[in-house]
Amino acid sequence: MSTRDVFEYAVLRVVPRVERGECFNAGVLVYCRAKSFVAARTHLDERKLRALDPHADVVGVQAALRAVEGVCGGGDTAGQAAGDDPGRRFRWLIAPRSTVVQPGTVHSGLTLDPEAEIERLLDLLVR
Repeated sequence: MSTRDVFEYAVLRVVPRVERGECFNAGVLVYCRAKSFVAARTHLDERKLRALDPHADVVGVQAALRAVEGVCGGGDTAGQAAGDDPGRRFRWLIAPRSTVVQPGTVHSGLTLDPEAEIERLLDLLVR
């Protein structure tokens, strides 16, 4: 019998014009301590972005989303966070900020496979 592990996740939201407060989901960030797993998967719907802000910097938003994925990976693209453990990288990424890409509320659940879970959540909450 396989055991299910606790995981935490947050939706990544794009807020093209912070002063208006309008947003849409563009990614998911998942952390599972038991598996030393942290990852982000993103999907930018350019149509939604342009609907909220016709002058939005699509390339800049894509770069911000890729940066979150890079920090999760912990490699060269993670910058100073590269040496941090997965939990610390997750906590840093879910900290509130007033930028175009913002984390939502943290939720938790149980999973057998965090990699499969992140794909399921991306399909359910973003795509």
